[in-house]
Amino acid sequence: MKLGAKNTTGWKATISVAMSNYIEAGSIIAIATSLGFWQDEFGISNFAVGLLAALSANAFGAAVGAAVGGPLCDRYGRKAIYTYDLMVYMAGVLIAAFAFNFGMLLIAFVVTGLAVGAGVPASWTYIAEQAPSGARARHVGTAQLAWSIGPLVGFALAAALAPLGLLGSRLIFLHLFVVAAVVWWIRQGLTESKIWTEEGRDSATTETKGAPAQVSAAGGEGLRGLFSKKVNITALLVLIGIYGFWNTVAGQAGIFMPRVYETAGVDSAVQQDLLQVLVWGMTVLATYFVFMRLADHMSQRLLFALGAIPGIFAWAVLVMFTDGGMPTLLIFAICWGISSGVGAQAFYSLWASELFATPYRASAQGFMFFVVRSATGALSYFFPTLLAATGLAWVGLILISCLTISLIIGVVWAPNTRGKELKDIEIERYGQPISPELTGASTLANTPAYSVGTAGSN
Repeated sequence: MKLGAKNTTGWKATISVAMSNYIEAGSIIAIATSLGFWQDEFGISNFAVGLLAALSANAFGAAVGAAVGGPLCDRYGRKAIYTYDLMVYMAGVLIAAFAFNFGMLLIAFVVTGLAVGAGVPASWTYIAEQAPSGARARHVGTAQLAWSIGPLVGFALAAALAPLGLLGSRLIFLHLFVVAAVVWWIRQGLTESKIWTEEGRDSATTETKGAPAQVSAAGGEGLRGLFSKKVNITALLVLIGIYGFWNTVAGQAGIFMPRVYETAGVDSAVQQDLLQVLVWGMTVLATYFVFMRLADHMSQRLLFALGAIPGIFAWAVLVMFTDGGMPTLLIFAICWGISSGVGAQAFYSLWASELFATPYRASAQGFMFFVVRSATGALSYFFPTLLAATGLAWVGLILISCLTISLIIGVVWAPNTRGKELKDIEIERYGQPISPELTGASTLANTPAYSVGTAGSN
């Protein structure tokens, strides 16, 4: 039975699309909690472990998927990508669940990573385009919430299934397959993004009278249109700076945190997983009670700073008091969890949808995700070896520096877009309509061009 499109709209549509983030983040945690078991089972080296991490949903796999999926999303629509993308994802996690050698596991991680990367720009773009302007952060925050619940459940399952060893990890991958299948079924009733459909109807050569076009000519601009305008390049640099430096830390923490805890003196896999449950539990609470409730109503520049500072403090405590035992780790888990819920990723997913015109909104996100996850992948190659060779102190100082740079960029160049329609933001930024539907349609056409970091009541 297929759900009717009219039955999957509003918050139901937002939640069903946001579930991409649950299974995507869940796959990263499934990899993180299983790497030790795979290493013992297949007898692979630390470098091979780094290769698995680097080519997975946490890094290069997702990077390539986003680079391909973003432009396709602008060309063929958001719905097409997030529908078929889930089929690829299900294949990847199923292969992982039944992997019996290193080669099969590597293929599984790469396939899953490609699917994760393709799904991220589609889901974030769709949610932002469908959300009311006065509640856009709340809707986009739903994706961040789902991203947080995925690791929370993943680490809880890892702790509960730890006595089963590798079998428990295989079961976690199977749970992701089941959730993805359910989400795929629900999404069959989703309508296409209204903004993308209207522009496709206006500009596509393959339209039929009274029916939405299946291919958007506007979306053909993709990366070509994206790099043709200085205002886009400026926004790309700012957002890559905010998200990239933060994700350099979060990417390693997400997949290698058990090894960091081990370096800090916690050898028990169950205790490591429970600490991560605390991290992600705090992330869920901070996302819902702080970001989703406040980001539409208060200065986003201030809220970004208030979210970033606890993250820097968390890693500083972990580095300075490495031998502090469980109290130090609990402080770290609480502060890092709060920061992850209100910090760079939540605002990046919001601003990345606001600062680019519809014809290349998903392409921009795909490109940025490619750059950021590639950097994460490069570090993932060496992180396990670097951590083992130099210890937590030196690695921690690098991570603290990255978080500090992200904070500075976000505070200085945070955009002033809160509460504005996407159409109006587009005209403010470009000085004229970019999307076909806006041509000659707005009284704001003469508004001075908007730039990232404009002073105002952000």
